[in-house]
Amino acid sequence: YQRRVHGGITVTSDVEMAQRRDRGKDRKERAAGHRGFALDKQFGQHLLRNHLLINTIVEKAQLNSTDIVLEVGPGTGNLTVKLLEQCKKVIAIEVDPRMVVELNKRVAGTPLASHLQIIHGDFLSIELPYFDVCVANVPYQISSPLVFKLLAHRPAPRQCVLMFQREFAMRLVAQPGDELYCRLSVNTQLLARVEHLVKVSRKSFRPPPKVDSSVVRIQPRNPPPPINFLEWDGLIRLCFTRKNKTLGAIFRKSAVLEMLEKNFRTFCELNCLPVVEPLNTACVVNEVLTSSGLSDQRSGKLTQDDFLRLLAAFNDAHVHFC
Repeated sequence: YQRRVHGGITVTSDVEMAQRRDRGKDRKERAAGHRGFALDKQFGQHLLRNHLLINTIVEKAQLNSTDIVLEVGPGTGNLTVKLLEQCKKVIAIEVDPRMVVELNKRVAGTPLASHLQIIHGDFLSIELPYFDVCVANVPYQISSPLVFKLLAHRPAPRQCVLMFQREFAMRLVAQPGDELYCRLSVNTQLLARVEHLVKVSRKSFRPPPKVDSSVVRIQPRNPPPPINFLEWDGLIRLCFTRKNKTLGAIFRKSAVLEMLEKNFRTFCELNCLPVVEPLNTACVVNEVLTSSGLSDQRSGKLTQDDFLRLLAAFNDAHVHFC
């Protein structure tokens, strides 16, 4: 290219301008994607590039040579390859067809190829195969449904080592009294033991997300607690509508009492029980809260045992939440 100077002003030729645009485009593609294609925000794609962190995740997974590992969103396979070196088989579920091609290319012609099964599809829509351990850099927008689909899977996996957006991860491990303690905390900890493993800088990804991440270990309780989870979740959902209000204040609301009365009538109909009119749902609810000693307590400070005791007391009084 050629630069011309007129009156002290440098004029850039059209050729140089085109070359600059091409170089800028190349830099953007390298920053945003992999091998010339941009990553898709729809799928929450952020490729894990920190090899020290990848080794740490595989180590925390405590894999056996006979394990079948489920990976969700393998991307281009940085984590997948390390998993394949430690276990019998990796089943990778990937929704993006471009990543499926890249992952197949990466293992093609190597001994690892025969130990990798790639399922092209949406994790939330497919029936999961058998697996011993789940290890994944989780697409952030499916974090909550992914956790509960894994916890509902039977037979239950030995453990799941998963990377989430940091705030979501801290909600999973939050304890009573913590600011982030919520319905997600209570429901997850009912079904599993949850442990925070390591904080992850956003710089560990390409492109970097806006927030840091964390890796957690989730170990499903086996056998699961012998309660109706829909009943349980109905109670927890109600209690955490205003977690800093007392339970007495929450259950005095007319909309809540109307819902509980409707549930009671449905329960009686399904079980061929007579309904004695007039119903006094408010009195029954108040008696349960008072006798359990929880009327003046706030959901944000209650333990698993407190909620279990409360649900049992309500069910004994034929008060149901689903």
